[in-house]
Amino acid sequence: MIKVVNTKKELQEVLLPYREAGKTIGLVPTMGALHEGHASLVRRSVSENDVTVVSDFVNPTQFNDKNDLMNYPRCLQADCSLLEKVGAQFVFAPSVEEMYPEPDTRTFDFTPLDKVMEGPNRPGHFNGVAQIVSKLFYAVEPDRAYFGEKDFQQLAIIREMVRQLDLKVQIVGCPIVREEDGMALSSRNMLLSKAERKLAANISLYLFESRRFARRNTLLATRQWVIDSINACQGLEVEYYEIVDGRTLQPVDNWDASDYIVGCVTVHCGKVRLIDNIKYKE
Repeated sequence: MIKVVNTKKELQEVLLPYREAGKTIGLVPTMGALHEGHASLVRRSVSENDVTVVSDFVNPTQFNDKNDLMNYPRCLQADCSLLEKVGAQFVFAPSVEEMYPEPDTRTFDFTPLDKVMEGPNRPGHFNGVAQIVSKLFYAVEPDRAYFGEKDFQQLAIIREMVRQLDLKVQIVGCPIVREEDGMALSSRNMLLSKAERKLAANISLYLFESRRFARRNTLLATRQWVIDSINACQGLEVEYYEIVDGRTLQPVDNWDASDYIVGCVTVHCGKVRLIDNIKYKE
């Protein structure tokens, strides 16, 4: 039976016997509204650790849009049901007051990682991510923590945060899980209408098509082709599409500029903001 824990004190108490016995602890940080993408992270943690903790917390400090925070789906009971099936032992579901008994005034500098793509478009977002993920690492003290590669920029920033804070946790990046039509799984997908959901499948369609396009064309032509193709779908609007070095996240302008090249996109579908990415070279 999965156990739901609401406070850091109780969390540390339930994990202490495992820690004293030398057991490994895996953490999967989530904001709830779990889907098969999250389940894949949990399965990976269960396979690699003795104990798996999943945090289920909608973090207010990483939202720069109050409506986005208010509308973010919350479904703890359904989340626990899924997590029990995939083998997690503990769900850490704290209140906002538990995680932020006082305002977190820490500011992080992830230059240049946070100065591109999501950074300028969502001011303060990655600082909020670093605040909550570091708090979770301090609370759980995991040996490994698991993150999906769909949030590619976030993963790079969390790795940098771990380096800066000298935390003893291994960050494990896990591949994007997609639906049958190719769309990246996301908690935000449930906010789409049926028509919007069908439309949104074009995002991944053109990302995958762009790999073929890239074989015959320049990087800059490929970037523009993706933007134009997605924007041609009425109801979709590209916020940005950047083709970047997978380590530094800095834009590159030709295919020989790096041995690790990733295309990262953010698209508005109605009122829902969707992100995805594709690897061209790795």
